[in-house]
Amino acid sequence: MATLEWSADLVLNVPAMDETHKEFVELLAAVESADNEQLGSLWQALIAHTEAHFGQEDRWMVATGFSVGNCHATQHKVVLEIMREGGKRYAEGDASMIRGMTPELASWFSYHAQTMDAALAQHMDSVGFDPVSGVVSNAEALPPALISGCGGACSTPQDHDQHAEQADKVAQAAL
Repeated sequence: MATLEWSADLVLNVPAMDETHKEFVELLAAVESADNEQLGSLWQALIAHTEAHFGQEDRWMVATGFSVGNCHATQHKVVLEIMREGGKRYAEGDASMIRGMTPELASWFSYHAQTMDAALAQHMDSVGFDPVSGVVSNAEALPPALISGCGGACSTPQDHDQHAEQADKVAQAAL
């Protein structure tokens, strides 16, 4: 059984986001169950998916009033860097980084989806953002200043620290 399986707990009621998240969970499960021969190609497929996945969410954030360097987008960047490093190590013949990182990535993703992504989904709904067309139908609800935090998910220093701890666990597993 995979460390992370798709469940109702991960559904955010934004079909484009939910479909992407389900694909991530499925790809991560395939990586987790892969033998070492398949591991590299599956990991690269997960990275390619994650680049598109995070890029999409980052564009949605910018379109709905987040600053480019907000903490949610920054966490995306850090996690992708760690994943790419795992791919490099695998190419050098060391699968241990990916093997150690996979369960931590599952834990991180579940937490990330239920907090930062849930806050983004709620924000997108509040401004009437259609992720398919990119249209904001409730522009008066857009924030007066760019959001540099996570849109409510880490509005306090304690919440921000919890998100940082989750990303650190993924990084530590990579070492």
